[in-house]
Amino acid sequence: MSNPGQADPTPFTHARQLAEWFAAGCKPRADWRIGTEHEKFGFRRADLSPPAYEPDGIRAMLEGIQAKGWEPIRDGGNVIGLTRGQASVSLEPGGQFELSGGPLETLHETRLELAAHLRDIHEVAAPLGLGFAGMGFHPLATRDAMPWMPKSRYAVMRRYMPTRGSLGLDMMLRTSTVQVNLDFGDEADMVEKLRVSLALQPLATALFASSPLREGKPSGYLSLRGHVWSDTDPDRTGIPACVFEDGFGFERFAEYVLDVPMYFVARDGKLHDAAGASMRAFMSGGLPSLPGERATMGDIADHVTTVFTEVRLKRFLEMRGSDSGSAAMILAKPAFWVGLIYDAAAQKAAAALIRGWSHADMLALRADAPRLGLRATVAGRSLRDVARDALAISEQGLKARGLGEEQYLAPLHEIVASGMTQADRILQLYEGLWGRDARPALASAEL
Repeated sequence: MSNPGQADPTPFTHARQLAEWFAAGCKPRADWRIGTEHEKFGFRRADLSPPAYEPDGIRAMLEGIQAKGWEPIRDGGNVIGLTRGQASVSLEPGGQFELSGGPLETLHETRLELAAHLRDIHEVAAPLGLGFAGMGFHPLATRDAMPWMPKSRYAVMRRYMPTRGSLGLDMMLRTSTVQVNLDFGDEADMVEKLRVSLALQPLATALFASSPLREGKPSGYLSLRGHVWSDTDPDRTGIPACVFEDGFGFERFAEYVLDVPMYFVARDGKLHDAAGASMRAFMSGGLPSLPGERATMGDIADHVTTVFTEVRLKRFLEMRGSDSGSAAMILAKPAFWVGLIYDAAAQKAAAALIRGWSHADMLALRADAPRLGLRATVAGRSLRDVARDALAISEQGLKARGLGEEQYLAPLHEIVASGMTQADRILQLYEGLWGRDARPALASAEL
């Protein structure tokens, strides 16, 4: 989840303003970049417990990394994030540590950025007795055992989430993901990219599945994180039908965003709880918690960050549907999507791959992929076969870039060839070498 942004006081009065805000993200191909975000769970080496904010926990991690040339972001006097250039470090509600990488030109730069970040993590974490693991759902801790980070928006969400779904607090506290942010050229390009990536996001959930355990036992899911998102908040999650309607574009998505209930309003350095209220009412000064106050462009930019669709449109496209995992899998995530949608021929081939899929097919696949992984089916085809085709398209798209970036797809080729995801291998270890003891799961996933 995002760190607080810079408020724009321009009055927000019409959906067209939001459509124009989205459209401002259009870029020529030469300016397209790759932004990778990855989260990981902290654990105390002594007892595998999740570290609290303090003492000797997440705050100390932030302060240690801050000393390496980062600027602090504060909330109520607490350091809750860091910035350096266009990159940031932020906290998820349960202390999951996230790097939101800068916009980079190549996947080789992404690899160097990841290596530098993990080096910083190791240097700061070692004296604190901490480790950090890449998995999609915490394999050991109960929900009550997870700490809460002192970030104002999380207090609002903590109250509101249980009113919208039974697993929203699990999403906040016990899930970790890898995301990639990619650009679009114009409105038509955005529409095709968004449709392709939304349709194939359940495939990514299956390919990157790494969360089969819950509280020390198999959960029945390969991506428990993926399942959690199915019962978090139907108003702001999933695969919106409007994206696949005729005439879809920036304005239609703006209307969709305005129908998503609010979380909060930032005023004078304070967050006001507006959870469940209407952004349209706020536009006209009818917000019950702030009567007479009217929405600004800063407010709508904040509101966009509370939309949790499987792919989120901002001034770029944010691919959201994957578990966190190993360093190799963190790099495979941007490689997969860059290959699919940053080459024109590959993008057309990816669009052809999903042609004929109905919205109902996509929703069924989203429901099945977390449980069945590559054994799921869509439109009469095995998801593993679809994965094989998608991976071939992605590889050709990366080869067309001529940078040697296709090497980062290697772990995905292995998964498709064997049919064994990270989650399948974790379950294999659990039943075999680990003797049905899930405690080694964190150390085995350490980054």
